[in-house]
Amino acid sequence: MQRETILDGLKEILKVIKPSMDLDLVTDESQLVRDLGLDSLTILLLSLAIETKFQFKFEGTPKFTTVGEVLDYVETHTTL
Repeated sequence: MQRETILDGLKEILKVIKPSMDLDLVTDESQLVRDLGLDSLTILLLSLAIETKFQFKFEGTPKFTTVGEVLDYVETHTTL
C-alpha cells in the first residue's frame, strides 16, 4: 500500500476522532501530542481505528511520536 494512501486513511480516522483538527497540518513530521494535540485516549482510539481500517493488529502497545512513525509501521504491517 502506498504511503499517500495510508496518510489519507489516517486523516480520515483523525477527522472522526478529532473533528476540529486542521488536516492540512498533518504531515510526516507532525508530532501526535505536541502538534496534533492528541492525548492518551485519542491515541488509543487512533490505534484501534488503524487496526480496523488497515486490517492488522499492533504487536504490543504502539509508542509513536510522529505521524511518519505511524505511516512507517502501517506500511510494513498492513496486508492490504
